[in-house]
Amino acid sequence: MDESVVTPDKTTTYRRRRDGSEATGARRSSKRALGRVPWWFVIPGVASILVLRYLPSIAGGTYAFTDWTGAGLSAHWTGVANFRQVLSDSATGGAVWRTILLAIAFVIVVNVVGIALAVSLRAALRTRTLLRALFFLPFTLSQLATAYIWQFILAYDGPVNALLKAVGLGSLVQTWLSSPIFAILAVLVVLVWQYTGLTMIVYLAGLESISEELDEAASVDGASFGQKFRHVTFPLLAPAMTIAVTLTLIYGLGAFDQIIGLTGGGPVDSTQTLATQVWQQTFVYGKYGEGSALALIFAIVVSVLSLGLMAVLRMREERLQR
Repeated sequence: MDESVVTPDKTTTYRRRRDGSEATGARRSSKRALGRVPWWFVIPGVASILVLRYLPSIAGGTYAFTDWTGAGLSAHWTGVANFRQVLSDSATGGAVWRTILLAIAFVIVVNVVGIALAVSLRAALRTRTLLRALFFLPFTLSQLATAYIWQFILAYDGPVNALLKAVGLGSLVQTWLSSPIFAILAVLVVLVWQYTGLTMIVYLAGLESISEELDEAASVDGASFGQKFRHVTFPLLAPAMTIAVTLTLIYGLGAFDQIIGLTGGGPVDSTQTLATQVWQQTFVYGKYGEGSALALIFAIVVSVLSLGLMAVLRMREERLQR
């Protein structure tokens, strides 16, 4: 049965059925209105993305096969000569291994610390909101500014050495960033310090999706905190772990600002990675063709490792859901 409905201005009416479904006239008119929206409204946005994002990538991939000097647009095709040159360079091999090892160490440490913080700050603490904000704050800071802050902290006359002297450990005072071992460890510390807040937030979101009834049921069965985390919480964090691990792998492989600001790739190339090697070849040595070739290799390495890891983590999710 239909009923008459009067609009607020009481000038027009339309028919509506008793089951609540309205006449299709309004929907049809809205679809016609959307269809009349000029398609050229999207041109500025699409053009900006193409020019600022994709065009430089395409140009860089093209210049990798030329002898482009960075001046002008003229370049001669050289085939894979640039790739042979960068792959035969021992510095490239060292940069590849340091990039992979640094990324692996970073992914492991930042995710372990992020999970620990997420579990700790899920508890009913009065200050948990403040603590979450404080731990997330470093992620919002500029990467280059963060590197300069830590460069000051680790300087010979910086707070770290001052603290060592104050507690009677003056024999340990040294120029931390001048040691190849401590320099790469400093880069790892800076990366973990800056991105721990990101993993914490991701795992907190994952923990919020886990029903508290599961924890209560495990407690009733006599499970300890470690047993509950191992058999209940950790498996259910699989989707969050896929996101967090993939993101941190990409950030770890692409670390650049922190290294440039903290060590500049030194001492004696001990913190030189693929990202800094691309910058050095291109803008320090002026070898734009070889720099573009190395950048293309770098992009392939990051894509392969990221997609491979994501596939493995997705299979793990499916296995745990069975």
